Amino acid sequence: MKKFLIAILLLILILAGAASFGYYKITEFVKTPVNVQADQLLTIERGTTGSKLAALFEQEKLIDDGKLLPYLLKLEPELNKIKAGTYSLENVKTMQNLLDLLNSGKEVQFNVKWIEGKTFKDWRKDLENAPHLKQTLQGKSDKEIMALLDIPAVAKAVYEWNNMEGWLYPDTYNYTPNSTDLELLKRSATRLQKALDKAWNERDENLPLADPYQMLILASIVEKETGIAEERPQVASVFINRLKANMKLQTDPTVIYGMGESYTGNIRKKDLETITPYNTYMIEGLPPTPIAMVSESALQAVAHPAKTDFYYFVADGSGGHKFTRNLNEHNKAVQEYLRWYRNQKNTK
Repeated sequence: MKKFLIAILLLILILAGAASFGYYKITEFVKTPVNVQADQLLTIERGTTGSKLAALFEQEKLIDDGKLLPYLLKLEPELNKIKAGTYSLENVKTMQNLLDLLNSGKEVQFNVKWIEGKTFKDWRKDLENAPHLKQTLQGKSDKEIMALLDIPAVAKAVYEWNNMEGWLYPDTYNYTPNSTDLELLKRSATRLQKALDKAWNERDENLPLADPYQMLILASIVEKETGIAEERPQVASVFINRLKANMKLQTDPTVIYGMGESYTGNIRKKDLETITPYNTYMIEGLPPTPIAMVSESALQAVAHPAKTDFYYFVADGSGGHKFTRNLNEHNKAVQEYLRWYRNQKNTK
């Protein structure tokens, strides 16, 4: 009987030692190095179990053997709050790092950068080339996309001309994998509408603009005429002064926009004399739609133009413009610019 009891005791000790060793191996599993490739992403599906997770890690060659992972997740339940999503494995060195990341829910972020002054055609290309973005708008016309974005009724011309210029807010938009292209456009459209509402509601008195849409149109022209934010109120003042005086706007960017694909880099005299809905050398007032995406800076410049008596401006050769009050001053400024331009060509 004594020998039997000793044998039982030895067995218990052996089993306890084995259990202790097994527990040690399982808990030490978090220190296992993880093999991560450059720029590697890992997608976790909803409802992934411990055994499926182990198989996924092996499949992605993160570890050679994941059989201890399910046991670890049972012993350490705080590590088993894994969230579905797509994760960047940058800086992941060990199993502990990996499990901490998957429990954090901090999915990898991508972004698309939309620049003011560009057209919707340009922006659609950026959208189509955005990585890990679900494409739902392929094959849809601009008009169909406009309807999905619910552009305000004040902009009836948008639908008449199938024109999305001006109605999206330029910025860098972050997104997680499997976000949709439409979701990004909706975020951008919402921000633009808020910026336009603010500019219109806080505008100066006596602007010759009938509605927010006209403000958006003029802001797009200001956007295209100068990339210098500090200049925009002065540029806006020129166009506001011209509108008040019933003068044609005579701005080249509208001519270029109206030329469409036929524009190859130069505006000829006949282009200025060709009637299009956008040729402000020929038409009165504003063109029917914006000609580009606008920054908030351009909107605010139109809402609060500088108080000037300028009616003209021309490039000054340094990236900015020289503003003048009458045609005589303007012609002199043009000659100055041409002399500068010829001098630049001769010195090359």
